[in-house]
This record gives sequence, C-alpha cells and structure tokens, in this order.
Amino acid sequence: MIVSGEASGDMHGARLVRAILDQDPDISFCGMGGSELRAAGVEILYDAHKLAVVGITEVISHLGDILAARRALIKRMRDNRPALLILIDYPDFNLLLAAKAKKLGIPVFYYISPQVWAWRKGRTRKIGRLTDRIAVILPFEQQFYAGYGIDVDFVGHPLVDGVHTSMAKNAFLHLHNIPKDNTIIGLLPGSRSKEIRNLLPDFLQAAALLDKHINNNITFLIPRAASIKKSLIMDNGLAAVKNSLDVRVISEKRYDLMASCNAVVAASGTVALELALLDVPAVVTYRVSPRTYRIGRLLVRGVKYFSLVNLIADQKVIPELLQDEVTPERIAAELEAMLDDGPVRQNILAGLKNVRRLIGAPGASGRAAEIALNTMLT
Repeated sequence: MIVSGEASGDMHGARLVRAILDQDPDISFCGMGGSELRAAGVEILYDAHKLAVVGITEVISHLGDILAARRALIKRMRDNRPALLILIDYPDFNLLLAAKAKKLGIPVFYYISPQVWAWRKGRTRKIGRLTDRIAVILPFEQQFYAGYGIDVDFVGHPLVDGVHTSMAKNAFLHLHNIPKDNTIIGLLPGSRSKEIRNLLPDFLQAAALLDKHINNNITFLIPRAASIKKSLIMDNGLAAVKNSLDVRVISEKRYDLMASCNAVVAASGTVALELALLDVPAVVTYRVSPRTYRIGRLLVRGVKYFSLVNLIADQKVIPELLQDEVTPERIAAELEAMLDDGPVRQNILAGLKNVRRLIGAPGASGRAAEIALNTMLT
C-alpha cells in the first residue's frame, strides 16, 4: 500500500512504484494518490485530490473526506494485509496510518520524510518509533535525524531523474518566434490561484522596470499550469502591460521554457531546485497573509533560509525575498544584477553546481525501491 496526499508526492510515488515493478513485476499496489499513481498501476482506494487542502478552515470543511479516506485505507489494511505500507510526506494523515499499521504488524517505509527540521520537530521521534525504514531526499536531513539517534537513508532527490529538457534553447525560441538574441526572463508565480494573485502583479511591475533599465530586447515568459485559466493571469497584471511588454504565456514544455531563461523570478517551492538542476539563476519569493506569516514565524524555528537551494547549500546561493521584501523594485534589482556575466552571476552558477553535487546522483527512485523491497523481506 502506498499513500500520498499531494501532487508532488503523487509524482514521486509513481516513480517509486515503477522502480519497484522494474525489480519485481509481480507486486501489486493499492492506496491513496492521484492521476500519476493511478497511471503507474496503483489501485486508488481514495482520490487524494479530495484531500488537497491547506489552512485550518479548509481542513475543517474537508474533514469528512479526510475521515473517509482514513477508513477506506484502514479497512483494506485489515481485510487484505499489505506486505508493506509506503508513506510519502503528508505527516498529519500518514502518522495515524503508521500507528494503525504497527498494531496490525505491517512494516512501514516512510519515503520522503516530512520537513520536521523546519517545524514541529517533536514529531521526529514519533516518526522513528512508528516506521521500520525512513528515506530522505535532502542531504542535511540525514544529519538532522542522527541528532535524535535515528538512522535514515539518504537516497538523493527524485527530481534529478525527472528534470530534463526536450529541445535546445534556440529550438524552443524558434518554436515561439522569439529572437534568439533577446534577453529571456521567466516569471513563475506558482501554480495555485492564490500564489498568482499574491505575486504576479509585482512580477509584472518588476518586468516593466527592467524593460526600461535594460537596452537589450527582453522577452518575459510565464508558464501556465493546466489548472490555471489565462483570464486569471490577465486579471492579475498582464492586461495592464501586454501592449507595452513582450510577455508570452506558454502552457507546454515547462522545463524547456525554464531552461531558455537567462534568469527567473519564482514563487518559493520545488521550482527553485528544478531551476538549479537546469542551471538557471533565480530570485525566489515568498508571501502569505500577515496573519499566516506571524503564525509561521512562531512555528518555524532555526531555519536560516526558505528556498531549497539555499537550504541544501547551507548558504545564500540565490536571493530570497520574503513577505514585505517582495516589491517590484527589489525583484528588478536582483534580476538585473544576475543578468550580466559578472561576479554575481558566476557566483550563483558556482553555487548551483555545488547544489547539484550535494543532492546526489540519478537513481533516487531505484535506491528507494531497493529499501522498500528489503523492508518487505525482513
């Protein structure tokens, strides 16, 4: 049984399932997930899309779905005992399942540990107590767990296998009729409506400032997720600048788009690491409501950075703009500084190279698959 509650976990879980099947094609899977796990051959007992909520209010309104999912998974564990329970992140839900699995004598493999190093560190020993094996995908997590006397396996990051371009930069630019000598800047406000409302207006105002300051022709690229309507992008700043700036909204070949950029401003998240793998300098931003920010500051302790790139490097490789620092002026200044092939850009590129070294070689899913199979046999 494999359980994931979020889109990234669904993707990484599907890669793990395929890696396990490569080693033992006779294994069958059931669990909770989305379209990726379903496509990998997992019998979906409950669609994780119904549980993809954030915030206390949303959790309360979806409590019925959360409880129904838990009942469905526990019923299957009781009725047809799986050889292994694989958990992917999603700790509040998954730790309850781990406790039930332990009572039923089902071994538990936690793949992609929750970010206990950032907040609610008290869960660390609980995770160690309820699991048989733990795999982590960030290099510093192994040392963190060791501080609690818990051995974990660092398998490397699965994105190393997944982030690839499908065409050369010039081919991508030609496909979209973009002059190859233009300066290309990516505007990546995220894939959620709230992120776009919070960040895109400032990103586009920063684009307007850059367009005035730089003599070169600039093309700005915005990747659009399938879940985002173009009208949302238009309503959050694009309509105001579409006649004065060269802004392209592109809904395909996301990694090719990112790799074609000279620099990017992005919402914080996995995208920072994806850009590092593509060797693209970036400014990472993060902004939430003032109330959420105040609560977050109380919960998150001892973390110097919020972007994965800087956390992995344990130093500032790329600029981070947090909350009130997210202004058009700051974004434009940071982007402009990294466009010239001078010390700023070269230092960033050297830092990104180091991050790529630290996150491990390709094959993370295969290494995790070996742990899963070994856990079933012991």
